[in-house]
Amino acid sequence: MLYAFDSSIKEEIKIGGHGKYRPYIFFKRTLDVIFSLIAILFFLPFFIAIATLLSIHDGWPVIYRHKRIGRNGKAFDCFKFRTMRRDADRVLSDLLRTDAGARLEWDLQQKLRNDPRIHPVGRFLRISSLDELPQFFNVLRGDMSIVGPRPIVEDEIPRYGERIHDYLSMTPGITGLWQVSGRSETSYQYRVDLDSQYRETCSLLLDLKIICRTVTVVLFDHNGC
Repeated sequence: MLYAFDSSIKEEIKIGGHGKYRPYIFFKRTLDVIFSLIAILFFLPFFIAIATLLSIHDGWPVIYRHKRIGRNGKAFDCFKFRTMRRDADRVLSDLLRTDAGARLEWDLQQKLRNDPRIHPVGRFLRISSLDELPQFFNVLRGDMSIVGPRPIVEDEIPRYGERIHDYLSMTPGITGLWQVSGRSETSYQYRVDLDSQYRETCSLLLDLKIICRTVTVVLFDHNGC
């Protein structure tokens, strides 16, 4: 199991026990719960409409659960509206086996700019970031926060190197510094740098700035979110 860190590393990444973080974590969690409840109620018609559209276009299930690594190395099911074809794993495997360019892009970024797995409805949901609406339920469960590092899969851990401690000390977020910093145009190393920067500078004021910036990015700059 991935999370077999020694005791010294486990102690290092548990920032919740540090006095200076306790008020921030308490108020951040309060903000997360209040914000998520309001968002779920506000977007309820969108949930119903998107679920109906997806079921008509590509069948069930409409929610995709994917294992992600959270705070202190705990794995959780990250919820999203399903934007990929139901045979997405086979499509990706075939593509990476036959297309050297796609293989290189995947190895470098863990994503594809022109991803054949994404169906037309899913492409719209991704551009508009509506596919991530179900993650407000992850926030209510405590798996995620509104603001934090982008949740990663286990295969991405080696790419963080020693900075994986920074990532594991935080609760992953729906949005964050990387998501509002032109994520589609940045390198993976820049993403790691931003996660470490957020860990060192996190505050409620910074979180509120990121939330406001996220609204701007979603509406006007789809390279960001």
